[in-house]
Amino acid sequence: MMYLIVFIFGAVIGSFLNVCIYRIPRNESIVLPGSRCVHCKKPIPWYDNVPFLSYIFLLGRCRSCKQKISFRYLAVELISAMAFLILFASFGFTAKFWIYSLVTFGLIVTTFIDLEFQIIPDRISIGGLVLGIALSTAIPQLHGVATWKAGLMNSAIGALVGGGIIYLTGLLGQMAFKKESMGGGDVKLVAMLGAFLGWKAAVLIFFLAPFFGTPAGLYLKFAKKCDIIPYGPYLSLAGFVVMIYGQGILDLLFL
Repeated sequence: MMYLIVFIFGAVIGSFLNVCIYRIPRNESIVLPGSRCVHCKKPIPWYDNVPFLSYIFLLGRCRSCKQKISFRYLAVELISAMAFLILFASFGFTAKFWIYSLVTFGLIVTTFIDLEFQIIPDRISIGGLVLGIALSTAIPQLHGVATWKAGLMNSAIGALVGGGIIYLTGLLGQMAFKKESMGGGDVKLVAMLGAFLGWKAAVLIFFLAPFFGTPAGLYLKFAKKCDIIPYGPYLSLAGFVVMIYGQGILDLLFL
């Protein structure tokens, strides 16, 4: 029953994340007005805003104007619910669970905005960076240390290493290919993850992300002829994997 409750609550949060994904890159308020159809702008009643069920019963179309509702709405609700459930199964109702859930929801928003607009909003990356340092200072156990000074130090080093390694990679890529190869948003995103997870995790994310990004990037480049390939989704996926399995991976690497 608890797992079901967690899953449902994650789906409800996913419904709100859909609002963020649509409105943040358009510089609209995520609070007001309430949910509305992106086509006809009519308010969406609560019974048409129930995660999963409303999309299915409405056959993926707005009740008022009959225009198609993007499948993304259903996908984000499902991804959010599954991620929330996985985090709960891994950490229980602990500080790590709530903090990592907050980070994960930010990564989900980042992923879908980057896929559509090829941008990573500063309010998520920089805002998350500041929050990561603050929470690491207040809850140093997040980094496996006991004092606030150690928590602050671990978080700051994680941010510097995470952002620095991506920045240097982009700089080398620009020198080699004579064009931008890594966006500033990617730098800030990994800096944010480093602030929450520490420098070892940031380095692991750096090496893990290409395993997710390379196959998709090759497909988009040669099959779809895309010149701009967003890297944020793969950094985000690597970040989530490291949250769950990072310590185990590090233990295997440094036996």
